[in-house]
Amino acid sequence: MVSIKRSRRVTLGALSAGVAFGALVIAGPAQAADGPAKPTVVLEHGAFADASSWNGVIEKLRKDGYPVVAAANPLRGPANDAAALRSVLDHVKGPKILVGHSYGGSVISVAGAGDPEVKALVYVAAFLPAKGETALELTNKFPGSTLPDALDPAPFTLPGSGTGTDLYIKADKFRHQFAADVPAREAALMAATQRPIAQSALEEKTEAAAWQDKPSWDVITTQDLNIPAEVQRYMAKRAHAHVTEVRASHSVAVSHPGTVAAVIEQAARSTR
Repeated sequence: MVSIKRSRRVTLGALSAGVAFGALVIAGPAQAADGPAKPTVVLEHGAFADASSWNGVIEKLRKDGYPVVAAANPLRGPANDAAALRSVLDHVKGPKILVGHSYGGSVISVAGAGDPEVKALVYVAAFLPAKGETALELTNKFPGSTLPDALDPAPFTLPGSGTGTDLYIKADKFRHQFAADVPAREAALMAATQRPIAQSALEEKTEAAAWQDKPSWDVITTQDLNIPAEVQRYMAKRAHAHVTEVRASHSVAVSHPGTVAAVIEQAARSTR
């Protein structure tokens, strides 16, 4: 089930509403009756998923009065995707907590850098790359990922953009690889609606590491077949992140939404 380890750090509060630049925006009450306004939680999904992967987490956060934005991640590369996320951050006023799952961790690490309204970062089974690192090299830092054998590459050609390769997870391997602790029927829907990531995105070096000067929290998944737990622990340790370890698959936000929401709220409360 859930075992918990922690480290140390800090965060603040504010408000949000409206639909922004392809993001799904779900606004909850901005002002807590017993204190200052709560920060907006901005959720960034990773590869082989979409914004609906946060649905269970969103329900928990909204119930507790947090405004929430689940952004649409283009999955084209850290620089491109961080620019898209920044457009969402610019639209949402006030303090924000940035949350990234999987490859989405690379995106929030770039998008959150230098933004004074981003008060804390939460990584969920995610990459915490240093400047100049790639998702692929981090994945391979320790053994354990079985993702390469589960991938289904799909070449593409875009007018004006040349050619490339999108990566999917094969439908018959999706649940075992990505969502082993998610009910079979739900995992099948996730497989059918998965968003592909450009292969080049996993090979692109990140331009910044917001965790170097912002407090960070990290949900580490000990049964993860995409990003091995030892890789996650390595990144969390060097970021001095508060750590919560969960016996879960890579899809921990789907299988353990309450745990993920609780970590996000811990980050949000840290400076209130």
